[in-house]
Amino acid sequence: MTYRAPVRDIRFCLEEIAALDGLKPTGAFPELSSDLTGAILDEAARLANDVLAPINWTGDQQGCTLKDGQVTTPDGFREAYAKFVEGGWQGLQFSADHGGMGLPRALGCALMEMLQSANMAFGLGPMLSFGAIEALIAVGSPEQRSLYLPKIISGEWSATMNLTEPQAGSDVGALRTKAEPNGDGSWAITGQKIYITWGEHDCTDNIIHLVLARTPDGAPGTRGISLFLVPKFIPDEAGAPGERNSVKAIGLEHKMGIHGSPTCTMEFAGARGWLVGEEFKGMAAMFIMMNSARLNVGVQGVGIAERAYQQAYAFALERRQGRALFGEGEGPHAIIDHPDVRRTLALMKGKIEAARAICFHAAVEADFAEHHDDSEEAAWSKRREDLLIPIAKAWSTDVGVEITSMGVQIHGGMGFIEETGAAQHYRDARITPIYEGTNGIQAIDLVGRKLVRDGGKAMAELIEDIRQTVEDCETSSNPELPALAAQLGPACDALEAASKWMLEADEADRLAGATPFLKLAGDVTGGWLLCVGAVAAQRKLKEKEGDLSYARARIAMTRVYADTVLSSAPGLLGDIQTGAAVLFEPGLTMLESA
Repeated sequence: MTYRAPVRDIRFCLEEIAALDGLKPTGAFPELSSDLTGAILDEAARLANDVLAPINWTGDQQGCTLKDGQVTTPDGFREAYAKFVEGGWQGLQFSADHGGMGLPRALGCALMEMLQSANMAFGLGPMLSFGAIEALIAVGSPEQRSLYLPKIISGEWSATMNLTEPQAGSDVGALRTKAEPNGDGSWAITGQKIYITWGEHDCTDNIIHLVLARTPDGAPGTRGISLFLVPKFIPDEAGAPGERNSVKAIGLEHKMGIHGSPTCTMEFAGARGWLVGEEFKGMAAMFIMMNSARLNVGVQGVGIAERAYQQAYAFALERRQGRALFGEGEGPHAIIDHPDVRRTLALMKGKIEAARAICFHAAVEADFAEHHDDSEEAAWSKRREDLLIPIAKAWSTDVGVEITSMGVQIHGGMGFIEETGAAQHYRDARITPIYEGTNGIQAIDLVGRKLVRDGGKAMAELIEDIRQTVEDCETSSNPELPALAAQLGPACDALEAASKWMLEADEADRLAGATPFLKLAGDVTGGWLLCVGAVAAQRKLKEKEGDLSYARARIAMTRVYADTVLSSAPGLLGDIQTGAAVLFEPGLTMLESA
């Protein structure tokens, strides 16, 4: 099934919900305009629709190969990557000072969504480079920024994150990779890293690895970790790829999904590397990369869900089976005429739009935090960004898995057959709740750091915004909007009650309820942003502006979300407040039947 980027939905979310134009007064994006946003989205859609989507299924079937340390990507990937570089897409959201386009992060997220929808395996390469660019901009030396950033931002060179090791997993402090000084300002990096996305490939002339390692004086645990830049080819005096470094791929993972993405085991055998930032500050630098990756993985959840939805919708229009109450003629009718199928599709669409809004809102607030000239407003935006990042990553990827599963279900038995392509979306989506910090870790981050910081100030500010939207809906002349308020209000009450309980609970009970709390926060935040969109749609209806049928559909979609998701939100309180004691009851996990 052919993918078509949902440009109208993305643009509505950017402009009417995330308020992208609000960034103009900061002066950081002088070229930003509605016309430019439209042009960027249209061009990105052409790349996604015409170049990347056609090689998605073939890339999954063919996969990558490793021979003599060299990875070959599937047919068409090198040519597609060249098109990506030709368009300058890697630098969309980065400063013109480094060779980028200097546009907002949210437009970068919109591009990323299209890449992930069209071809998630391909999109992983540029996604990892995003994080490395942000780390080098933040803590790289002037020499590193001058030498490496222009090449990575142009896309001519790619970059990776090398964090995970076989014995460490998510426990980064247990890593064993070591760095020893060479005496000339460089370091010898020795160790093995696993699960390195695009760690080796044939699409660029050079690959720049950002590697966590421990120096001889490094303390045990995370405090002794430093970050190093290790190029595949050491640049010569002209800045071109020169001497081959002693780093190579020694294994290629055989994965459940994303077969077109090379996931490598990397071996560093005294490879030359250079310290990035200060010694022993590797974890701080890592979190710069991780925050970028976590938001973009959330966007992956949106993208793969959108792809699965489009395929399920097209199948429901074509597949004829049974007699439907709303079908014309004697039948068999298209299954989209069956209420249960239509309900499923509407819920899929609503959750996609909610997840998209959470991610774009987080991206806009990240730019406000960086560029607002009022320190108090910048601090407000930073609190909102920090609160939303774990929700964006975890809730959106859980939605991605849920919706790709629903897409298989709509296909029925055909969804279980690889040739239809529906199964690939589910297989690809399943990694997203796992990497860049499992969703359980995101929940712990939310309740253990982001919620409790400043006595719950960020959550209190979010709840205040939600209540303002409840009031906007209650006072609307459109009878549909008060019905939204009737669901959003109690859902907000539940989030406030759960937050208060979390702030007062001991650590064990907070951790026990972390995952359902994140789900509640995502359900309510997503519903709130959909209601913001419904208010904007009602304004367009009142002023007879734009496509009125689209505005009415936005409100109807929000009503389905409110009546299905928001109505269930208060029911999560019991799960959140269960506490840890019952979970550690002796024998609980070893129950046996008589």
